[in-house]
Amino acid sequence: MIEVTSQDAKTGGMARIGSQPIALAAGVLVVIVVGISAIALWRAYTGVSPEQERVVAARQLQVRTAQASEQLVEKTKGLEATQQESIDQLQVVQDQLQTVKRLLSGQQADAKRLTEQVAGLTEAIDGLRQSFASTQASEGGPSSVRNKSIRTRSHATRNAHRKRAKSRS
Repeated sequence: MIEVTSQDAKTGGMARIGSQPIALAAGVLVVIVVGISAIALWRAYTGVSPEQERVVAARQLQVRTAQASEQLVEKTKGLEATQQESIDQLQVVQDQLQTVKRLLSGQQADAKRLTEQVAGLTEAIDGLRQSFASTQASEGGPSSVRNKSIRTRSHATRNAHRKRAKSRS
């Protein structure tokens, strides 16, 4: 009988594999085909495919981009409308400011005119006082001057009331 040593078993197994390369290649090919088939069946069964996921992700990205663009357009239109409203309000305020300036300048002109009239009346009153004082000095009597001044005041008051009544009519 022939004894097989461990060395012979190792080299003998290698010799058998080396002597049948076609069988080895066929076995490896079968394992690869079974693996690819298993992956294909798994993808078909679960419905998950990396290519489909990429297409779906790209479409979702396009939809999000379109939505973001629409939102930006809407916000831009809103900002334009707000800006136009602000411009319109500013124009109204500027018009009101011009009106106030015109009214103020008119009031200032009226105030100046009234100041000049008051100054003229003050001068006229001073002139009347001086003429009255000179008349009193020439007449010499305080009692007659006093009676005359009372009469003059009452005539002036009546005349002023008459003039006001005529101007109102």
